[in-house]
Amino acid sequence: MVYDSTYNPPYFLRNGVAMTAYTALQAGRNWETSVPYPEPLYQQVIFTGGQDVAIFGWVAIPKNAHSTIVGTYGITGELEQQWFLRLMGCKAYSQGYAVVLFDWRAHGKTAELSPTLTSDGLYEGEDFVRIAAEAAKMGCPNKFWLTGYSLGGQLALWGIKAAVDLGIKGIDVAGGAVICPSLDSLRSLTYLVTTPFGKYVEPRIAGQLKKLAWKIHEHHPGHFDAAAIERANSIWGFDEELVIGRLGFSSVGEYYEATNGLNILPQLQKPTLVLYAADDPLFHPGIVPDLKIASSQNPSIDLLLTRYGGHVGYVSSKKCQYQNQDPDQWWAWNRILQWIEEKQRDKLELVSSF
Repeated sequence: MVYDSTYNPPYFLRNGVAMTAYTALQAGRNWETSVPYPEPLYQQVIFTGGQDVAIFGWVAIPKNAHSTIVGTYGITGELEQQWFLRLMGCKAYSQGYAVVLFDWRAHGKTAELSPTLTSDGLYEGEDFVRIAAEAAKMGCPNKFWLTGYSLGGQLALWGIKAAVDLGIKGIDVAGGAVICPSLDSLRSLTYLVTTPFGKYVEPRIAGQLKKLAWKIHEHHPGHFDAAAIERANSIWGFDEELVIGRLGFSSVGEYYEATNGLNILPQLQKPTLVLYAADDPLFHPGIVPDLKIASSQNPSIDLLLTRYGGHVGYVSSKKCQYQNQDPDQWWAWNRILQWIEEKQRDKLELVSSF
């Protein structure tokens, strides 16, 4: 089902580029003081994902925890830097959720543990489910909600699908919620390099991907051809030089079509919330009508499509915070936690009615 939203940002952020730039450059500087909750004391854990890939993560379990949120981040970075994900951890932990955050394949400490590169969801979906299964054995409540944003949102969607496909006994993946997920990499990347903002952002993302590749090369000597890393000077080039051959694809376009998030939306069978901003400057605007159609045709999907929000930002105005009775400016995480609470309450009411 498709829902309209009452989200509104401050006046000066009613522009996708402005919101995205503000979130990337300014909003995270004092994020710890932007929420009225302390960060949990995390335990460092090494999980075993799909294909026995070692995955580094953090786990925090509050007293009387009622369910668990498992999350990861976008195209580049590592847990220490991912303030937006850690912010969610503060909010969720304060509301009684166990929190599991992880460096996905080829990122952060996971890159030090394994030379396995990214697959944009093909295998990361299974990683989500395997991590949940191990977290349950650690004492996390066995009712798991998967989350992520940007490319991490695409990975979480694959995780929601994998939870059904794998059918691992004894693990309850209840559903998931994502913020501005990457849904059609081929269309969006082709679009991105034609816009002024995209021409500024894309080389910087590519540079971070190249650093990622050199880090893996340093920790796993001989696993990659240094010349191939040198040639990987764009996002497309990174996937062409380093990723697709190892996954068995003949072209980057074929790889992007296989991982296309829009294609898996009709297959999702568990409750899924998608938050998406129509003014997201990183994604092709033509994705919006396709997302609306896919969401309206799958009763498992709730779509919150907003006019504003940029890429992942969703900083709310004071008026918006008051109208939604939110404790802070982080509209997207507030809606996700509210939605999960409502889904869990609805399920309890359904069970109690029998």
